[in-house]
Amino acid sequence: MKLRIDNVNWPEAFPEKPEVCVEVHNDYEWLYLHYYVKGAQLRAVTIEDQGPVWEDSCVEFFCQVPGEKHYMNFETNCIGAMVASRRMSRTEDVQPLPPEDMAQIERHCTFPREVIEEKDGIYEWEVELKIPLKLIFREQVPAFPQALRANFYKCADKTKCPHFLSWQPINLPAPNFHCPEFFGEIILSHPDRLTEQTK
Repeated sequence: MKLRIDNVNWPEAFPEKPEVCVEVHNDYEWLYLHYYVKGAQLRAVTIEDQGPVWEDSCVEFFCQVPGEKHYMNFETNCIGAMVASRRMSRTEDVQPLPPEDMAQIERHCTFPREVIEEKDGIYEWEVELKIPLKLIFREQVPAFPQALRANFYKCADKTKCPHFLSWQPINLPAPNFHCPEFFGEIILSHPDRLTEQTK
């Protein structure tokens, strides 16, 4: 499925609207996310995992298994540095994924893992992620079809053109992506059915 990340939730304070979409696919073991971005400014100062990647040119995926209180956030800047954790809210019970789990997430980006001081101009870039489903479902690969509550985001907090876009709209007075009450729903495709359709 292809989703547009195009809700400008705080237009008066942050009207900037880059072009952003994400393609979502899965098999029995992996969730595949492929982001496409075109917009003003390019910045990637954070090169290490679990650093403030949201300050850079960044795409994000938050998800929650239905019925669970915790949710997960996967935030990736344009060079592949990532924040990933399981948490109750922005500040409650935050459990960063350990390095061995982070190493399982495959990342492919348009730009190499090198610092990019902010550049003016219009830039196009992509980020591909391959996330093990066992990280989301805690070792229990789900029966199919399986729903996930989720939202996708695009931000760049410390660029000259800060913005806070989302797939599902957020009805809050100020930017905040840590709000599962505004998550939408995605359905993971049944891999067998997918194979049958492509024969």
